[in-house]
Amino acid sequence: MKRMLINATQPEELRVALVDGQSIYDFDIEQSGQERKKSNIYKARVSRIEQSLGAAFIDFGSEKHGFLPVKELAPSFLKSKQGKNSINDCLTQGQEIIIQVEKEERGTKGAALSTFISLPGHYLVLMPNNPESGGISKSIEGKSRDEMRDKMRKLEVPKSMGAILRTAGEGVSFEELKWDLDYLLNLWDAIQEANQLRKAPFLIYKENDLISRSLRDFLREDITEVLTDTDEAYEKAFDFTSKLMPDFEDKVKRYDEAIPLFTRYQIESQIETAYQRDVELHSGGSIVIDQTEALVAIDINSAKATSGSDIEETALNTNLEAATEIGKQLRLRDIGGLIVIDFIDMLSLKNKRAVEDKLWSALSIDRAKVQVGRISRFGLLEMSRQRLRPSLQERWTQDVASLSTAVLRLIEEEASKKKSGEVRAIVSSDMSVFLLNERRARINEIEERTDVRVVVVSDPTRSDNRFEVNRLKKDDKKNQDHASYEIQSEIGNNDDSDLSYKKPKFEKAAVNLTPPKKPRKKGENFIKKIFKALIDPTDNEDIRPKKKPSNQRRRQSNNKRNNQPRKQANDKSTPNKPRKQANDKSTPNKPRKQANDKSTPNKPKQGVNDKKDIKKKDESKKRPQPKAPNKEVKEANKVSDEKIKKDKPLSNKDEKQVNKKNVEPKLDEKPKKTKKEEPKKVVQKPEEISKVEEIKPLKSAKDWGRASNDPRNKS
Repeated sequence: MKRMLINATQPEELRVALVDGQSIYDFDIEQSGQERKKSNIYKARVSRIEQSLGAAFIDFGSEKHGFLPVKELAPSFLKSKQGKNSINDCLTQGQEIIIQVEKEERGTKGAALSTFISLPGHYLVLMPNNPESGGISKSIEGKSRDEMRDKMRKLEVPKSMGAILRTAGEGVSFEELKWDLDYLLNLWDAIQEANQLRKAPFLIYKENDLISRSLRDFLREDITEVLTDTDEAYEKAFDFTSKLMPDFEDKVKRYDEAIPLFTRYQIESQIETAYQRDVELHSGGSIVIDQTEALVAIDINSAKATSGSDIEETALNTNLEAATEIGKQLRLRDIGGLIVIDFIDMLSLKNKRAVEDKLWSALSIDRAKVQVGRISRFGLLEMSRQRLRPSLQERWTQDVASLSTAVLRLIEEEASKKKSGEVRAIVSSDMSVFLLNERRARINEIEERTDVRVVVVSDPTRSDNRFEVNRLKKDDKKNQDHASYEIQSEIGNNDDSDLSYKKPKFEKAAVNLTPPKKPRKKGENFIKKIFKALIDPTDNEDIRPKKKPSNQRRRQSNNKRNNQPRKQANDKSTPNKPRKQANDKSTPNKPRKQANDKSTPNKPKQGVNDKKDIKKKDESKKRPQPKAPNKEVKEANKVSDEKIKKDKPLSNKDEKQVNKKNVEPKLDEKPKKTKKEEPKKVVQKPEEISKVEEIKPLKSAKDWGRASNDPRNKS
């Protein structure tokens, strides 16, 4: 059995819930301090035009200017019906226009506006400046759709307007449709007349309040009764139905029981889940809902769920239950925009399709437009939902006044239960002051009606949004006449013990072996090394790091090649060079070598390989070849040392020098020869001879450029 429950006991807020038995499937709330602007019609002024955005900013009386894109301009604003229209061609700065709010303000974003005005009635929706719009609701199908199409054609809708048949108009007679159309036409005429009275910006038409709006949109034949818990709410509902829906006038009833209306149908706890991040499932699993600026992320956890025989079946059962709960939470929280659902991974494609079908069925009763995708290989499902109104999280203000209403509601619910002796509300300091002063009359009323004592306990460690309401029975031993300060001290002691920092204790490992101390290297001290280097610098050569062997042969060959410029065949860049004679084969500044000259032996021409061999031999001569110490050398050194000692006493320096001579030669050094060294024959290379000859001056300048057979050479 479906019911509409209207709760207006708290003057700060008004709540409307739609329940099926004891399960809530839609919920709306309106707070007295918040102003609803959606669907309101304003006379506004164009404040700024942004060509880069293709939109204009509109001043309609709000603190934040509204946003009007070019696509939301009615045909009357467009200059060319064909092709693209620029925003500068359609609007001018300071122009006054009639606009309607499409979306509420969100954060730093202003309201979304439109010039396509829509006036909703009970059966029809009139579009006064959009002749291309019109049709029938998609929920009307079959023969009834054909019947309603014939009735809509008979309606005399002006050519410049359009009309849409709502779901509530299914099966309605032609006279009722005509009556609703006449009401909407008169409303549009009144809006146009009000537009001429004042200058922009000001409010022309305001949408109905929550009670009238809920009755207009949700009251159908399937709803058996409408229950209200206050006289004021009952009068509003009865007046609206008697004027616009006389057939449903008998369904409006007054609720007079002592138990609160929402508590009577056990939906108060279901509404509280809409304010929580985690929602528990009956199987033991849970869903986590996180709302961000870009999208809403919903994660499904199996948690304690063990309903299946294996992992696949457990995942399937948890996902099926979560799909039903997600459809319900989207309606309760009024979540719109992009939504991403992370289901538990399933291997079977059949199980994935079953979860998708379950989600579709849960969203079928939603008034908002919904688009649902498929479960991807990552287990993610993407969907979008039309944003009908701001989400519950955006509308819910967490100030002391609004939070105190929730505390009083919980106090009333716990006090209304049977055998209740005392109700304790543990709240923050600011909340306790507000309840005991501004809400004192409400607390006294609850105590008189339920005959239950209400105790408000202040806890300074709590924040305003953290409160706790506990119920004590009459026969409970703990229910004694304690003073509130005694309860407060008990809570304070417990909280202090909880808040004090305690260093966590971890289990110690059975094996805790550390490496032994590393021994130091045995070597000479730094002072000894310096002393040794000063006295005997030859010993320090071993300490120095040896250089890496380098390829000297390659370096020498490369240096010679780099130093010698590359000769070209026709190179004439060398200036001041005398022209060679035809028969002259000698180089300049050199006398011609005689054939019988034996000073420079004739050598065959050397090739590249021969030159390399010569270089190898020269390098091998330069390298010291180690030789074993000779006995004759040792004996000669001993004899010389004895003669020196007999002839002259030695000083300390001389002794050190003698000791150095007596040291055996190293392998890297050649042993000294005792025999007299013969004078070495100096053999000059041909390159050196040519250099020496070049240095010798010529006899006269006339010798330059003479031929070998010149007679002047004889003189």
